[in-house]
Amino acid sequence: MKQLTNVIYIAGKDLKLFIRDRIALFFFVLFPLLFITMFSFLNTGEFEDTRLTLHLVTQEAEGELSHQIIDDLRARDDYEIIEMDYNEAWQAAEDKEINGFLAFPDDFTKGVSMGYGTQIEVVANTDAIEERAALHGLANAIAYRVGSQQVVASTTIGLLVEQAFTTGEMPDITQIIQQIYSTPGGTTTDISIIDFETQAVGDVEAENAANWALSGYLVMFVFFAAALSAEAIVRERQNNTLERMLASSVRPEAILGGMFTGSAAKGLIQIIIFWVIGLLVFKIDLGISPTATILLSILMVIMSSTFGIMLATLVKTQRSAGSIAVLTSLILAPLGGCWWPLFILPKWMQGLAKITPHGWANTGFNKLMLFGADFGAVVPEMLVLVGFAVVFGIIAVWRFRTSAA
Repeated sequence: MKQLTNVIYIAGKDLKLFIRDRIALFFFVLFPLLFITMFSFLNTGEFEDTRLTLHLVTQEAEGELSHQIIDDLRARDDYEIIEMDYNEAWQAAEDKEINGFLAFPDDFTKGVSMGYGTQIEVVANTDAIEERAALHGLANAIAYRVGSQQVVASTTIGLLVEQAFTTGEMPDITQIIQQIYSTPGGTTTDISIIDFETQAVGDVEAENAANWALSGYLVMFVFFAAALSAEAIVRERQNNTLERMLASSVRPEAILGGMFTGSAAKGLIQIIIFWVIGLLVFKIDLGISPTATILLSILMVIMSSTFGIMLATLVKTQRSAGSIAVLTSLILAPLGGCWWPLFILPKWMQGLAKITPHGWANTGFNKLMLFGADFGAVVPEMLVLVGFAVVFGIIAVWRFRTSAA
């Protein structure tokens, strides 16, 4: 019980020093909010959601079934249809100017009407996962709907042929097929040949730039504040404050616990201010799982606090602690996606970000606040932050010393 009291006392002392330090309050609370305001204003509309773009190719002559399908798709207003020549589309896909395309063969209508079948070709770059999935989904929708109507056509034709043998009059099969897919006037029916549904993932409005700017700078400045706390810990070690604590029957684990609790308390104050101002002023959206967003923030605070204590146990002087804290924070922030969204960076930079706790935290925030992910989707990011915290904590306990010697 006494050691717990010591932990609370040490943490309270550090927290009072932080609150009384006006420069620290400005730098770690007001200064980040100025950054967020500026970048949110500069990036207004940059992430505005755009319509899905589909590149389609048909090798059939004008008036055939594939053209009718393309016209039906073009009539919708929730995505854009770009019709291309086959060779042009293939070259564009090879040059990675487009991610892929869907192509109707030159015997598409004939294969459908005669009943021997046909194939729709999907061409997509191997790394274009979203585009490939969209094109395959569209191809399956076309195959299903056209296949269903082909069954109706075959049944209708069979009945008419049987009737022709009975009456002695042979119907015009070509005209019957045309009537099945269109009205007698040659226009498309009210019910489109293709059912195609575009679904949004989650209810998050991605056009609010503050959704990524605030979370990114939260990660940066929470880590920065915790890292700089190493300077204060080293100063207390150099002026023998920690040794005097030991002489007063304060155990080493209580000293470590107090320093960690004090650093974590400062981080919690930061995230509370960040999120409250973000919600009230910047109108950010915490996503469909606010609990996950808050928990991810808390884990970021815990990880940052253990890093600060670890850094204090590894350096010898106060100056080196401050220098390394600043250098580490300024390197990890851009590398981990605090200054710009990770998803707009090349794949190799996204992979490089995974070596930093910032990269995992920002990926989690982007999933929740930009892409509408649920709690389960960010569990891997949470576990990795816990892993970083455990490693930093083990090193801090192993290297902890109260004397400057």
